[in-house]
Amino acid sequence: MITVDYPALTPPVGTDDHVQGPSAAPVTLVEYGDYECPFCKQAHGIVKAVQRHMGGNLRFVFRHFPLTQIHPHAGRAAEAAEAAGAQGAFWEFHDMLFEHQDALEDHALVSYASALGLNVEQFVRELGDGTYAPRVRDHFMSGVRSGVNGTPCFFFNGRRHDTSWDVASLIAAAERAREVVMR
Repeated sequence: MITVDYPALTPPVGTDDHVQGPSAAPVTLVEYGDYECPFCKQAHGIVKAVQRHMGGNLRFVFRHFPLTQIHPHAGRAAEAAEAAGAQGAFWEFHDMLFEHQDALEDHALVSYASALGLNVEQFVRELGDGTYAPRVRDHFMSGVRSGVNGTPCFFFNGRRHDTSWDVASLIAAAERAREVVMR
């Protein structure tokens, strides 16, 4: 059997990451994703199932990897998620983007901000100024350094998961990662 040694997650999860779950969880699942990618939309529900299964044993992190050559709205959607995050609503906006993946134009992004009760004037200004473009670019480049070449791409405890990402496969990988930590 041929094994491939992928690079480790670079940089490791830090205080600037968007995180769900306890910091002391034995398993950290990082996803590099693209809001316009149909596979990432599918993975969104799968990750939710893994989170429910693992409970407090899982910390989930999402990093942006917009494939703008094939998904023209992905970069702007990622910046919008960051603008929402600046107002404390990253995860709500993140979920809304996947729920409404077919509508990621600027006017739709603004309507999502309004629906979440965000300061729309601030949201529009930051989006227009490209305030969060460097952060999205940093996420993308960290993905490149980590060996990401498509979306979704997952890492368990800093190591790339390069097999199936259906519910059963991701739960099994999470359980294996937990077992390694608990030894």
